[in-house]
Amino acid sequence: MRRTRHYNAIVVGVGGVGSATCYELARRGKRVLGLERFDIPHDMGSSHGHTRIIRLAYYEDPSYVMLLLRSYELWRQIQAHVGEQLLHITGSIDAGPPDSWVFKGSLRSAIEHNLPHEVLTATELSRRFPGYRLPFETMALLQPEGGFLVPERCIVAYVQAAQALGAEIHGRERVLEWEPAGEGVRVRTDHDLYHADRLVVTAGAWNGELVDVLAGLLEPERQVLAWLQPVRPELFRPERFPVFNLLVDEGRYYGFPIYGVPGFKFGRYHHLEERVHPDHVRREPAPEDEVILREFADRYFPEGNGPTMALKQCMFTNTPDHHFIIDIHPRYPQVSFTSPCSGHGFKFVSVIGEIMADLAERGETRHNIAFFRLGRFGGGRTGSSIPRHAAATPPATTRRPRADEPIRPFW
Repeated sequence: MRRTRHYNAIVVGVGGVGSATCYELARRGKRVLGLERFDIPHDMGSSHGHTRIIRLAYYEDPSYVMLLLRSYELWRQIQAHVGEQLLHITGSIDAGPPDSWVFKGSLRSAIEHNLPHEVLTATELSRRFPGYRLPFETMALLQPEGGFLVPERCIVAYVQAAQALGAEIHGRERVLEWEPAGEGVRVRTDHDLYHADRLVVTAGAWNGELVDVLAGLLEPERQVLAWLQPVRPELFRPERFPVFNLLVDEGRYYGFPIYGVPGFKFGRYHHLEERVHPDHVRREPAPEDEVILREFADRYFPEGNGPTMALKQCMFTNTPDHHFIIDIHPRYPQVSFTSPCSGHGFKFVSVIGEIMADLAERGETRHNIAFFRLGRFGGGRTGSSIPRHAAATPPATTRRPRADEPIRPFW
C-alpha cells in the first residue's frame, strides 16, 4: 500500500498570501506543501494585473498602519533576497471633498502615526502632477512612501524562495475536501491524499467553500480594470504620477502610472456591483465596462484618455464590513484561514504571510489581529468539517457599503 505523504503544514491557495505563507513556514524549517488549483501565478482570482497599490496613509482605519509598516519591511526583505524589485515607490494620493472619509481618514492616519505627508489643493496637485485634473474643491493627501507592487512577480518570488528552502508547491491541483485527523488534518485533492499537522486556507474567493465557518459570509464581486494609452505619456510615468485613491461624484476610483502595459491603469471600486460565484464569473470585459471607466478618465485625467490598451477582469472578495478575516477555526485549532480581501489586501500579503505562519506554528502571533477575528460576526458559523464542492449560485450575504460610504470600524 502506498504511504500517504505527511507535512508539517499544507497551504491551500498559492496566490499572494498563500505564497508568502509557504515561504515563511519553509524559512522556519517546516515541511510545507502548497496546493493551487490554477497556474502559479494565475489570473483567475485577485492577485494579478501587473500592479497593486501599497500606501501607508490608510483612510479605511488608522489601525492598519502598524501592519503596513511591517509589510514594507518584509517586502524589502524578500526583494533583496531574490534580487528583483517588487516594490516601486511613487508616492500616493488620497483625495476627495474636504469633508470626505477618504481625505479625512487618510489625514487622520498620517497624523496619528506621524507619517510624512503633505496636504494639497486640487490646483497645487495638478501643478505638481499635471496628469491630475480634479475638481476645484478637492483636497488631497500626498504620502511619499506610497507606490505599487508587481503581484505576479511577488508570487513567483515567494514561491521560488520557498522552493529553495525545500517547500513543495503544486499547481493545477484542486483540493476536494479536508477533514480533521486526530490533531492534524487529511486533505484529498483531485491528484492525491495528504496528511499534515496544520492546514492553512488562503484561497481567496474560494475560501467560503473550503472553510465551513466562512460559508455564506464572503461575497466575491466582479471587478474590471482599464489601461488607456495616454495622450501625453510623459505625464503618467512612475516618477511623475503617484498612485491614487479618489472619491468623486461618480464613485471611488484608484489608479496607477504606466507600468507593465503601455497604458495608464485605473478602476472603480465595486465597478458595477456584480455579485458572482468565483467559478461562474463573467471574465470577458464588455462595452459597458469600458464606457464607465472611460467617462471617468475623460473628466479627471483627460491627458490619459487615449486608445484602450487592455481591459481585464479580477475579483474582490468582500466581507460584510470590508475588513479582513484572520483566525483559527473555532473547533479545529489545527486549521487557520485568512481572507485579506474586499479589494485592499495585496499590500498586506507579506505581513499576513508572517501572521499565518505564526498561527500555524504556535497558534498565536505578536501582531495585533484582534479586530480581524471571525467572532465579530457572531462567533463564526458551524457545519460539516468536509467542505462542499462549488455551488452553482452565490450564497446570500450581508449588504456591503456603497463605493462612497465609509468602511465602519468595528473595534
